[in-house]
Amino acid sequence: MVDNSEKFRWLVRLGYAARGVVYVVLGYLALTTASEAQDGGDAVFDLLRGVPLGTVVLWLMALGLLAYAIFKFISAIGDVQHHGSDPKGLMKRVGDGASAVAHTILAFAACQYASGSSRDSSAGSEGSQQVAGSILEMPLGDLVIGIVGVGVVVGALMQAKSAITAAFMNHVGPGAPAAVEPIGRLGHAARAVVFAIIGWSLVQSAWLESEAQIKGLGDALMSLRESGTLYTVVAIGLLLFGIFSLVVARYRIIPDVHRGDLKPSLH
Repeated sequence: MVDNSEKFRWLVRLGYAARGVVYVVLGYLALTTASEAQDGGDAVFDLLRGVPLGTVVLWLMALGLLAYAIFKFISAIGDVQHHGSDPKGLMKRVGDGASAVAHTILAFAACQYASGSSRDSSAGSEGSQQVAGSILEMPLGDLVIGIVGVGVVVGALMQAKSAITAAFMNHVGPGAPAAVEPIGRLGHAARAVVFAIIGWSLVQSAWLESEAQIKGLGDALMSLRESGTLYTVVAIGLLLFGIFSLVVARYRIIPDVHRGDLKPSLH
């Protein structure tokens, strides 16, 4: 599956671009039509389905998001990004695993819209909650959701740290525009906020309050709506994160991935 590393790297680049489109459109919807932003990724895909060649775009996004999710899974399991196995490295890998789960759900939603399985945004707006609810009904499902929630919270902490240190620039190759760093800082800060809300909602639902609502990307953003300025700042930040992702799709340093990287690595 991943022996041809060069082709896989280009698929991952497509994934970064797809991630960028999701965040740009979500930020735009949040700033212009807040009720649609609440539907998160589903509203994004519903909007894209209506543009010329929208179905083709959605299939490409589904493919790219799936490749990105696979890359994150491999990073968590095989440590292709060399995070290491010390506590700090393991935290990053847990965050990668949570990101893989989130982007797998997005890829599935994009596939549904591309194939016509979802007829409107309201039909799929609860997608993340439905997936989580199904997992909760399984044996040890609450443990799985809780662990994913912790992973998302860890991811939020990593995003916040990246916003402060601009550590993400270590993975950006030469030739990238100078503006990518400040845009990336603001984008990572906004993403840290929504990740923290999503992660906490998962932990609450699994371990603390069984009736707690699991929040998706749009729900997390909308939960800030009453805060006024913070909501606007986070929405702008998510839009900027989308722009950052589009630029990084071209300049991101993506390590070679081989079959052996599918084996767990804790050295």
